Amino acid sequence: MAHTLAGRSHSCTYAGLDLDSPTVITTRTELAACFQLAARHGLEEGICNHFSAMVPGRDDLFFVNPYGYAFEEITADNLLVCDFHGQVVDGEGQPEATAFHIHARLHQRLPRVKVAFHTHMPHATALCLLQGPPLLWLGQTALKFYGRTAVDEHYNGLALDASEGDRIASAMGNADILFLKNHGVIVAGPTLAEAWDDLYYLERAAQVQLLAMATQRELLPVPHDIAQYAYEQMRRGDAESARAHLHSAIRRMQRGH
Repeated sequence: MAHTLAGRSHSCTYAGLDLDSPTVITTRTELAACFQLAARHGLEEGICNHFSAMVPGRDDLFFVNPYGYAFEEITADNLLVCDFHGQVVDGEGQPEATAFHIHARLHQRLPRVKVAFHTHMPHATALCLLQGPPLLWLGQTALKFYGRTAVDEHYNGLALDASEGDRIASAMGNADILFLKNHGVIVAGPTLAEAWDDLYYLERAAQVQLLAMATQRELLPVPHDIAQYAYEQMRRGDAESARAHLHSAIRRMQRGH
């Protein structure tokens, strides 16, 4: 199912690129942890999904997983550093072509997107296969995403060129969550912790919604004013809560839980 970029050469000619700085090491380590955590929760699909994060201090370079590795195999050491032209600046291997064309264009066209996670995680992806809006405002967990979602209604096959990446970036716009109809989801965030927090809770919200829908009983949506109020309550401490969530998840993973 995957295609790789071909004919790219490695280069370390970027002036001032310090991959050993504490902030870069932290980003690399936490991004690798997010891959492994996603694997533990069953949020990946084979070797076909991809996460990226901008290299701290750079607006032209990003970390991404190399093609051919399952999420549980990703470590801080085997992450790639790529530029927006598809050149691997650091690391061994190549990104999957769809990973490059989606993530490079998201980061380049939407500078606010410092982190982008793309998965075919089962419950959220199941919502992308339905007519109408994917996520409904039924439960408290879903309200975390109230007003933060967009839908790409036009599945065009694999993203194997920059124009498809541009189209996806345009569909995302100012949203943090993009439901790709007939495909999967993209979660974008300003930090790794916030992206991980959203990825985890988005799948939980989708799972609960599908369970409710499976009863075939009438669904009970939350009224707009209450949904907006609950969203604002959650957002006030969201960045701090997200950091605590990621650190807790990493501690549990290190203990083997």
